[in-house]
Amino acid sequence: MKLLVTGGCGFIGSEVVHMAIARGHDVTNLDALTYAANPANLSSIDAHQRYHFIRADLRNLEETQAAIRSARPDAILHLAAESHVDRSIDAPSVFVDTNVGGTANLLQATRAYRDSLPVDDRDRFRFVHVSTDEVYGSLGETGVFTEASPYQPNSPYAASKAAADMLVRAWGKTYGLPVLITNCSNNYGPFQFPEKLIPMVILSAIRGRPIPVYGSGENVRDWLHVEDHADALLRVMESGRCGEIYNIGGDAELRNIDLVRQLCTLLDEARPAPQSYSDLITFVDDRPGHDHRYAIDAGKISRELGWRPQTDPTTGLRKTVDWYLANESWWRDILDNRYGQERLGAGTPVSTS
Repeated sequence: MKLLVTGGCGFIGSEVVHMAIARGHDVTNLDALTYAANPANLSSIDAHQRYHFIRADLRNLEETQAAIRSARPDAILHLAAESHVDRSIDAPSVFVDTNVGGTANLLQATRAYRDSLPVDDRDRFRFVHVSTDEVYGSLGETGVFTEASPYQPNSPYAASKAAADMLVRAWGKTYGLPVLITNCSNNYGPFQFPEKLIPMVILSAIRGRPIPVYGSGENVRDWLHVEDHADALLRVMESGRCGEIYNIGGDAELRNIDLVRQLCTLLDEARPAPQSYSDLITFVDDRPGHDHRYAIDAGKISRELGWRPQTDPTTGLRKTVDWYLANESWWRDILDNRYGQERLGAGTPVSTS
């Protein structure tokens, strides 16, 4: 198939691009190359004959329309988004502009493109919108999110993704666009931008800096390896039922403090230091509106599409630690030039000018 992947230079997007190319698809990557995008994530396939790159910003309708006309895709996988909760606390309008406005532009451009296709191609076309479990809000000590869970977003990021989900649903219902929505749990793996928890812990530790843990570290997340997520997205694109939502989870719940300690233990084994890296753990004031617990019921995608996560968390975390240790040039460039692991989202507004 000919695929258009938005946000393909990001963490999850680059894994989708790699996997799609490996499986024989022709992939056009549309990316605005904002701060968290990194073309180096795709350096191994940059010259591949089935890989194409278009720099375009979804906030610009004309650029978006031109990119879709150039790619002439059989399916679009929409991953481009501002995705860091802490940044959304400081600059919510950026998230609204990109995640809501950008998605609306993409839907408009996609609708016009699909309407121009021959009937057979129109019937085969698919639009996969990649969202998050954070749209469902926060769980207590028990329970799981299902596809029928009500939307109760608690952060500007989650609210912007929830709004985008609703736009996608509306374009499916009103205009007959063949849409599919996925809601995933927390991802981890190679190429994740250092502002996120797992790379933050690894890179703080090996640089001898305090490892910040919000509150008492009791918040619980379900962890999904990025390779498993990419596999699920391609499965949904190929075999999912249009108009449906599919929750994608890793079946690996961990308290934040337990995750951090496990990473420290893995680092103690891989790169021993005079003292355990766990000595660097520092509890800091919690961020505003911090959701207590997320957990995904991925039974629907398992029953209908035969997908299950293949990476157990112990193996996945060990591989992730090893990757960051072996790829210092990748993360060093980011820390030196784009993001120095300073705290974000403490509740103090920052300028967006």
